[in-house]
Amino acid sequence: MDLIELLSFGPDGWGDELAAGTWLTIRLAVATLPFGLVLGLLVALAKRSEIAALRFVGNVYTTVFRGLPELLTIFIVYFGGQILLQRIVELVSPGSNIEVSGFVSGMIALGVVFSAYSSEVFLGAFRGISRGQWEASRSLGLRPLATMRLVILPQLARLALPGLANLWLILLKDTSLVSVIAIDDLLRVTGIAVRVTKQPFFFFGIACLLYLVMSMISSIGITAIERRLGRGHGRTA
Repeated sequence: MDLIELLSFGPDGWGDELAAGTWLTIRLAVATLPFGLVLGLLVALAKRSEIAALRFVGNVYTTVFRGLPELLTIFIVYFGGQILLQRIVELVSPGSNIEVSGFVSGMIALGVVFSAYSSEVFLGAFRGISRGQWEASRSLGLRPLATMRLVILPQLARLALPGLANLWLILLKDTSLVSVIAIDDLLRVTGIAVRVTKQPFFFFGIACLLYLVMSMISSIGITAIERRLGRGHGRTA
């Protein structure tokens, strides 16, 4: 069969499967991003807290999930999390069975790893915001939550964006790891196509191109976001 025909859509080609795998990869990365960002911000706030216990928990969290291999984290969340939930369900409703989808497990596993690294990015961005910003907000009568939402977060987003952009590109590639828990992402579908057609160089090359295209589109989007967040900052400076 001609190599181009292998990419056709329909029963004779792998175009449908590759498109579905690419779409699942994108969905997984997009679903993981907000979860990882929110969790990373909370961990960063814990590490900046005046409460020693919160600082300790935040430091342990980042040490553990930055130290473990991502693949091992996926296994722990997928298998360990399922066992834990099953035990909890049996306590509430004996005889019941629960099964966690691989997509959710992959999202949680990648999200906690992303949050561990993004918390360090947020910490660095917090250091770039002067203490006077907090004091000025307090003198204007703003409450802590309002100060965070109106004053700190807009500056935090601009300062943290370069580091978060790099983490996003890493996350996009790390989604390939979820293929080990039987999720039909781009890499797993590519592996199946290779085993069936015996064309490893061709299909892995196509997978490389698809990941590269996703990264290039992400870079264009990141540049647009940077320009938008930077509007007015240069004039003020």
